Amino acid sequence: MDTYQPYGSLAVALLAGLLIGFERDHHAARENGPKGAFAGGARTHSLVALVGALAMLLHPVAGWVPVALGLAGVVALLAIGYRVEVRDVGQRGLTSEFTFVVTYLLGSLATSDVIPDGVARLTLVMATAVVVTVVLSIKPGVVALVGKVSTADISAALKFLFVAVVVLPLLPDRAYGPLDILNPFRVGLMVVLIAGIDFVGYVAVRALGSQRGLGLTGLIGGFVSSTAVTLSMSARARADRSLHTACALSVVVASTIMFPRVLLEVAVVNPGLVQGLALPLGLMTAVGAIGAVLLYLASRRARDDGEDLALANPFGLGPALKFGALFVLVLVLSRVASEYLGRQGAFLAGVLAGAADVDAITLSMAQLTRTHAIESPVAVTTIILATASNTIVKAGMAMVVGGWRFAWRVLAALSALLGAGALGVAWVWIWG
Repeated sequence: MDTYQPYGSLAVALLAGLLIGFERDHHAARENGPKGAFAGGARTHSLVALVGALAMLLHPVAGWVPVALGLAGVVALLAIGYRVEVRDVGQRGLTSEFTFVVTYLLGSLATSDVIPDGVARLTLVMATAVVVTVVLSIKPGVVALVGKVSTADISAALKFLFVAVVVLPLLPDRAYGPLDILNPFRVGLMVVLIAGIDFVGYVAVRALGSQRGLGLTGLIGGFVSSTAVTLSMSARARADRSLHTACALSVVVASTIMFPRVLLEVAVVNPGLVQGLALPLGLMTAVGAIGAVLLYLASRRARDDGEDLALANPFGLGPALKFGALFVLVLVLSRVASEYLGRQGAFLAGVLAGAADVDAITLSMAQLTRTHAIESPVAVTTIILATASNTIVKAGMAMVVGGWRFAWRVLAALSALLGAGALGVAWVWIWG
């Protein structure tokens, strides 16, 4: 088997070079570059990979000299070609040159013994080649996204990353305060979790744009703030009656997205609570999805051109610290209410907190259940009450801002959704 292993390694090196080279050929055709330009394509990259692979095969008898000389030769040719091209066509980037270096190193890795397991080594080579090809191919999307990112976005992201990567690991991981509720590290971790989920939706809005139809606006906007979607769509519906059904669709979709998001948050913090929440949240998601489908079918004839949503970057330090303070407040109040008022205290905390923010009460219940401070059925009911309270608030917003002619569609869908949640909670208490 070892006798034929070099042939397989050389074949993988060749395939890796071909894959990367094909992308370079496609890039050159897409950019309409001049014929005879230095940047090579499939043949050149495959040959560079083979040079690296053959140089590494000489390593057992000649040491690292062939590998080093091969790399030096590739770099020298790249430098000469780059200098000539810059002189002839002006300033250009270094992506193609670095791609050749990576191709050479992948070829060398394919025939090396750094990773003794041949299958694992060749899998790593091909996986890396695929990743390199993907990185090279997404240039248009990356350039478009960079154009949409503001200086404020970058500043906010860097500040938050400083907190997440530098400050968070330094926080003490022990309980403080009344009833040993407050754990600074856990509080910081919850802030990072929520801001990270929010950022996914924010990036989707920035990358895709919200002007892709009102349904898509509700979908991607709901990951950031379903309340913002509700207010925006309600105002739009009041201004244009022809969009009542389409705007209702956006509100229902954004509201429905809240339930899988809550389940995701709980799964990260306390996976043991997911089983109790899966049925009520699953029923609410399913009913919301059915309502969205019905509204979509009714709105297909409407002018559905989407709308830009005014969503702030969730990675700002200000929003992160505000959520941290809210989380601590809700955590303390929930624990104290449960301790001294029993189940009714926890339920009241869920209703009141959910009207303003579902994330804080959700994470509080997940944390308190994780430490056995609250029973699972109580936590499940409290979280469902919080989502119900938040849903009712959004229904009220639709009524006040959008008017009855618009709001009845939203109310019908959200009422059915709340009924499904009530059935799910009843199941948890009776048979759970």
